[in-house]
Amino acid sequence: MTTRIFTRAALVGAGALALLGPLTAGTAAASSTAEHGTARVMAAPYAVVPYETVNVRSGPARSYDKVGSVAAGQPRGAYCWTRGETISDHGYTNNVWVKLVEGYVSAVYLKGNEYGDLPASATC
Repeated sequence: MTTRIFTRAALVGAGALALLGPLTAGTAAASSTAEHGTARVMAAPYAVVPYETVNVRSGPARSYDKVGSVAAGQPRGAYCWTRGETISDHGYTNNVWVKLVEGYVSAVYLKGNEYGDLPASATC
């Protein structure tokens, strides 16, 4: 009986290690330059995807400093959305800005609904 319990515990422990192995490897890989975007997505409760390269600003308007950019199709972690400067581009007009890990982007450039696919309730 004791041998069975020990065997089961060892199997459960091995299974847990098998699951943690990829997570540990993924965390290590996320620190590399190629996987930096993946880490940023995992750091926030939502993910957004721009359909074209978009500038990231320090606040919800073009008058704020540019703090970076996000390449088209590259997922980014997002926290919430807020109203800011109205942006018109590609036939869309919107004053919604989404707060990313890095800063703010206009929802005009994000895939999904008017909030960049964040819930309407996810206001900043």
